[in-house]
Amino acid sequence: MSSRFTWFNTTSLTLGFVFLYLPILILVFFSFNESRLVTVWGGFSTKWYAELFKDEAFLDAALVTLRVALLSATMATILGTLAAVVMVRAGRFRGRTLFSGMIYAPLVMPEVITGLSLLLLFVAMGIDRGFWTITMAHITFSMCYAAVVVSSRMVTFDSSLEEAATDLGCTPFQAFIKVTLPIMAPAIISAWLLSFTLSLDDLVIASFTSGPGATTLPMKIYSQVRLGVTPKINALSTILIMIVTMGVITASILTKRAEAQRKEDERMAEA
Repeated sequence: MSSRFTWFNTTSLTLGFVFLYLPILILVFFSFNESRLVTVWGGFSTKWYAELFKDEAFLDAALVTLRVALLSATMATILGTLAAVVMVRAGRFRGRTLFSGMIYAPLVMPEVITGLSLLLLFVAMGIDRGFWTITMAHITFSMCYAAVVVSSRMVTFDSSLEEAATDLGCTPFQAFIKVTLPIMAPAIISAWLLSFTLSLDDLVIASFTSGPGATTLPMKIYSQVRLGVTPKINALSTILIMIVTMGVITASILTKRAEAQRKEDERMAEA
């Protein structure tokens, strides 16, 4: 135990956490600042939260962002799961290399290139840019992340469980729905959360594919920061941090419960 927790390891871990989380704590602290200057403390106040909820532009941008994130994360998870099934279960087939390359390409491709190529595609097809073009763009680059997460779990999946289900009378589709998907649930939830987070955080691709009346929250924040940071931005960031923190905690609890239930089911099946 002493070889693990040396003074060097403890100091490095502490400095790492301070480097990562101290700026966030400072941001949250100054969101309650009375002063309009974000670097000068003028007393405790919650007026900037009230000002934030009165700003219809921010509220509209937040609503657009949540709608895009929910829809794109759901579709990206579904398509990514199907792609993972093909890559892991289909074996060798004609075009597999091309298929895998198209799945993994957005992982290494710069967002500027992805956004520009999608912009040219929408313009060439005569599609008006707006909510749906942002959603399609987010599905495109989020799907590959979901496919990687789900496929990494499917590689270690015990196929004998599906074989046991088919021996008991299930069709292959029923075995996949009743056996495979519940066991894969933690990976699928993780893929959805990752896709949701990527959509919430995206600025570059949304800037290329957005149109009038479809401004996302990162785009709105960026346009405001260019004119100067205000405590209202700090208040908005604090609310987002709270939402993300609650989501991560909830997802962690649900994932642990699902994993515990899976292990219990496997133990009962073996018994």
